[in-house]
Amino acid sequence: MQVIVCSRPGEMALVERPVPDCAPGEARVAIRRIGICGTDIHAFGGNQPYFVYPRVLGHELSGEVVATADDVDSDLVGQPVYVIPYLHCGECRACRQGRTNCCQRLEVIGVHRDGGMAETLNVPASHLIPVPTVTPDQLALVECQAIGAHAVRRAQIEPDELVIVVGAGPIGMGVLQVARSLGARVAMVDTNRQRLDLCRDELGAEAVWHALDDDIMAEIEAINDGALADVVFDATGNPKAMNRGFDFVGHGGRYVLVSVVKADITFSDPDFHKKELTLMGSRNATLEDFETVTRLMASGELKTAPLITHRGSLEELPTLMPQWCDPASGVIKAMVTLDSTDASEVIA
Repeated sequence: MQVIVCSRPGEMALVERPVPDCAPGEARVAIRRIGICGTDIHAFGGNQPYFVYPRVLGHELSGEVVATADDVDSDLVGQPVYVIPYLHCGECRACRQGRTNCCQRLEVIGVHRDGGMAETLNVPASHLIPVPTVTPDQLALVECQAIGAHAVRRAQIEPDELVIVVGAGPIGMGVLQVARSLGARVAMVDTNRQRLDLCRDELGAEAVWHALDDDIMAEIEAINDGALADVVFDATGNPKAMNRGFDFVGHGGRYVLVSVVKADITFSDPDFHKKELTLMGSRNATLEDFETVTRLMASGELKTAPLITHRGSLEELPTLMPQWCDPASGVIKAMVTLDSTDASEVIA
């Protein structure tokens, strides 16, 4: 089978590898779509925490089950699936509490072990979820959007609360749409006006503000009866933006850091205590969040087509990846296609 290996930062190559047999508990997935995520971009650029080379990247995956181990139900064969890439131990305290997303011994497909930039991938059958009601593209975006859904669930948003999402990338756009599904009013902050326009015109943001050109705190107060935001999410991956986000949260508010960066995040302790803020980290997602996303996708409440701006094949990926990593390319979400299935076709 063909596999893309990232041998070191900035270097990818197409190689041939044998197709491994399914180990007990595994199923083999013929990969149909690979979403290119910020993690992939950071790993390619040498800026991803928890990462070693060489590595096969890719964890935003959809495909079709083509084989199973003897101890796995063969009815799974032929099913369209998405992959839950978070492999938890099931034994640590976090897992026993149902918080498998932050397992003490967590391994992520495409980060800690080889991922899905390949023609096939063997995956624990427990981490393959059949969904016949959405498209191959949507299936590949479930994981990305589930990260946003998990952050929203962590924040316990109430109807009519004002939510500010800083960072209009795919995850921030997911936060926007899931928060709106709960009745929140959502405003977006970014430095990219094209992305802000998309959030307002196609994804339903109540307001959009340029992070550098607009007086964000004044804008928030103007639409929230003189108060700052009830909830702020950072989805920028930028330490300066993460530090600044504390200023946008109102008294009694919540601040959720969805981003992870190789940096220290600092804030004013007097201001933090004066407002009695709640600060949360949000990592990955659980099955509940994945199910929320597929439900919203199927109902049309969570749109994904506007996010996909670039496409390519597996063979083209070593050439395309440096281009997609360049901010000037205008990529929101790049999608690798491994078959000829129409992107708008619902798989059954």
